[in-house]
Amino acid sequence: MASLFSGALKLTDLDDFIGPSQDCIKPIKVDKRPGSSVAKIHIEDDGSYIQVSQDGGTRKLERAKISLNDCLACSGCITSAESVLITQQSHEELRKVLRANKEAVSSPQKLVVVSVSPQSVASLAARFQLNPTDTAKKLTSFFKKLGVHYVFDTAFSRNFSLIESQCEFLQRFRSQKDGGQSLPLLTSACPGWICYAEKTHGHVVLPHLSTARSPQQVMGALVKDFFAQQQHLPPDRLYHVTVMPCYDKKLEASRPDFFNQEFQTRDVDCVITTGEVFKLLEEEGVSFPDLEPAPLDVLSSYVSTEEHTSHQGGGSGGYLEHVFRHAARELFGIHVAEITYKPLRNKDFQEVTLERDGQVLLHFAAAYGFRNIQNLVQKLKRGRCPYHYVEVMACPSGCLNGGGQLRAPDAQGKELLQQVERLYASVRTQVPEEAPGVRELYEHWLQGPGSDKAGRLLHTQYRAVERASSGFSIKW
Repeated sequence: MASLFSGALKLTDLDDFIGPSQDCIKPIKVDKRPGSSVAKIHIEDDGSYIQVSQDGGTRKLERAKISLNDCLACSGCITSAESVLITQQSHEELRKVLRANKEAVSSPQKLVVVSVSPQSVASLAARFQLNPTDTAKKLTSFFKKLGVHYVFDTAFSRNFSLIESQCEFLQRFRSQKDGGQSLPLLTSACPGWICYAEKTHGHVVLPHLSTARSPQQVMGALVKDFFAQQQHLPPDRLYHVTVMPCYDKKLEASRPDFFNQEFQTRDVDCVITTGEVFKLLEEEGVSFPDLEPAPLDVLSSYVSTEEHTSHQGGGSGGYLEHVFRHAARELFGIHVAEITYKPLRNKDFQEVTLERDGQVLLHFAAAYGFRNIQNLVQKLKRGRCPYHYVEVMACPSGCLNGGGQLRAPDAQGKELLQQVERLYASVRTQVPEEAPGVRELYEHWLQGPGSDKAGRLLHTQYRAVERASSGFSIKW
């Protein structure tokens, strides 16, 4: 089952220990009693850990037992307690639904909808040496041949996530002078980062998290609420699949907050990764480049474009750039044409500032990868975080390098990522507020910006996860 799910997330038995090859970010606890100095860890041939003290003494360490509550969704390891989730979040489950539809005597049992992320399209485009627009259309054709009814682009739902993020930042920035909500505002579109925040630093991080839903979960609301109404069907008659660059999106889709109690259905029923789509192509014996292109579907007559689109600001959604430009214009009347990033310790930690007359007006940052995330959290814990807004992503280099993307041999990994980034950047971009259909859906579907319905369907909440104490509890 592990090989079917992920090459990075290792499924093991509940009492398995973390092997060095798994590189989990929860390290073995090292004995640091006064006078013990720095202990070294020696790994035996059988994989056991031996702690070697400075005086030469040795002690065999216990195996680190990781439960579901310990999982940080860091693409290092998860336990077999996730087995139920995995069976519900796989391309095999999609096959079952499509098969049941074909075998139905009368009408299909489910209306099957697939929403595809731009990052996944870019990864497939690089693999097949195609441009992203053609890739999106061929992918639409492939899914339709399998029996999928509608294929949408999640770049459309990202418009709502970006707009809500912009509004939320303005509200927080303006209220901070009156002792209002905390800054910096931290993005919450990355489920690996959210899982880490909720399970390790809830009291420190949670007040800073953006409540805006990720593009995947906004798309879930669009499909199971708006589109279901358009089709005159209850939400549970729709089966919604998303194609994502990240395994952690499977965990996000399974959050209780995104489950409709009335109809007993999730906003996103199944998440398959880019790699799983590639496997599906292989299993079906399909030559992807030879597929006839088919136009992407649109959610309603309000959404006139059938093109594959994206947003400015990098492969992780462009949150920093859109919020920065919007805040500069709305708060200070400054139009920002070009954004200059200042790398700090590494290319995955960068700053952006807005200055006027030598005064810093806005101070934003992007922190990718858990090493940079941990540094950011330490700044928050010490009360020394200088930023107003931080775009946080668990994967180094962001979503285009997600754990679910297609991989190249080690020697070509960097070159492949650069190619994916170039292809992603080549797609026509749009300003969220000006995207066709966005304003109309705010008015007709959400009953206006800032309405109770918009708050319910476009926002969520996060909570600290209490963990049972154990011998391996680690203070970060």
